[in-house]
Amino acid sequence: MSNDKRSAQGPPPDEVLTTLADYVLQEKIAHPEAYETAHDCLMDSLGCALFALDNPACVRLLGPVVPGAIFPAGGARVPGTGYVLDPVQAAFNIGAMIRWLDFNDTWLAAEWGHPSDNLGAILAIADYLSRQRRQEGALPLLMDQVLTALIKAYEIQGVLALENAFNRVGLDHVVLVRVASAAVATALLGGTQERVINALSNAWLDGGPLRTYRHAPNTGSRKSWAAGDATSRGLRLALMALQGEMGYLSALTAPGWGFYEVLFKGKPFVLTQALGSYVVENILFKVAYPAEFHAQTAIEAAISLHSQVMSRLSEVERIVIETQEPAVRIIDKTGPLHNPADRDHCLQYMVAVALLDGQITMKDYEDERAARDSRIDALREKMEVVEKREFTEDYLDPEKRAIANAVQVFFSDGSSTPRVEVAYPLGHRRRRTEALSLLRDKFQHSLDGRFPPERCQRILDLFADRERLAAMPVDEFMELLISAA
Repeated sequence: MSNDKRSAQGPPPDEVLTTLADYVLQEKIAHPEAYETAHDCLMDSLGCALFALDNPACVRLLGPVVPGAIFPAGGARVPGTGYVLDPVQAAFNIGAMIRWLDFNDTWLAAEWGHPSDNLGAILAIADYLSRQRRQEGALPLLMDQVLTALIKAYEIQGVLALENAFNRVGLDHVVLVRVASAAVATALLGGTQERVINALSNAWLDGGPLRTYRHAPNTGSRKSWAAGDATSRGLRLALMALQGEMGYLSALTAPGWGFYEVLFKGKPFVLTQALGSYVVENILFKVAYPAEFHAQTAIEAAISLHSQVMSRLSEVERIVIETQEPAVRIIDKTGPLHNPADRDHCLQYMVAVALLDGQITMKDYEDERAARDSRIDALREKMEVVEKREFTEDYLDPEKRAIANAVQVFFSDGSSTPRVEVAYPLGHRRRRTEALSLLRDKFQHSLDGRFPPERCQRILDLFADRERLAAMPVDEFMELLISAA
């Protein structure tokens, strides 16, 4: 840690900047559960990234910024591809792939988000550094260091989200990805406290992207690559800090010009607890349903009603969905849906597909499915979405963090299905044991057909041995995930 002296005329660093820098440089993660869950987060995130390679819209954005801008040796690899890129562009690629299908892990609080988005920067810079060290005759980074960086990125993003609602001022949650990625990347690069603070301050000075692209009438594919953009920007700022770029010590608090006054209605951030490993230990996995997380339990409830509804589809008169306030604000959507991004953020669309099919897959959001099945919109028109106060209270309760929904279908003869309520989704900590085998199946499915069978088995065996994975050099790990195609 640096003991660099500062000018007597300069302001002291904002407290939040110091708190985050001290945490990322000094905190020792002591809970075994944190590393166990981080292992599963890494596995699941890579699986999501590999699934995204089947999506042409995602693949079009991958590769170098311009054709030919690649590293023949020593660059950062992009899993599932043959790309070798500069680490900033590799971070964009990896981050966009992980996030593209809305299938990666989730954090819900006053602000929402997907902490695994930060793996774009973490994996890219760890691979790049390891390869550079090999060339210089030094030891590469180990995967244990990647897992530690993952835990800390999750914690920074998640604790900042606990009480600070960036969505309430129109800003998108990926601002927290940029901040967390800047912090952990600077630490992985060997930065001092001063340089971590410099990178963090510049990350806050970037302001925040507007949530426009997540909401009607502008919902669009940017929400699938915004995380890649944010994590790569965080890494870029980290690299600049290591080159000696200055920081701005009152980036948050400066009167008139700081983040708080310009973008946060003059309110300082609230940090309700010390930084440790709380977030990764309580992360929410999307195990079975590629869908916005506030809808996960609604989908599960609807699937349980599938058999009762399909035999009486023509008799459906009304469908009532009880949900939490954030779901009403984010995914309660009526009227035309224009693209997959629109549909995977529409509670009614997801419930309709679940009622009709008894499942929901990534292909259900595509234009072809929506166009050929008029029953989806017919059911949507019969839906009522209402906030249930108890659901909202349990959602905000730190001891519960429930994400409850209830679904009930009413028929024209006056009868109805049972009201099915699901409080905790399959990927919740309270259902973690139930979910783990399914999470591993999801990962195995992502590998199938992507690599030769022998390599798939090597990867699965590696993830089955936590100690061996943690001790593996990062560049050797990434080598397992590249494709010659």
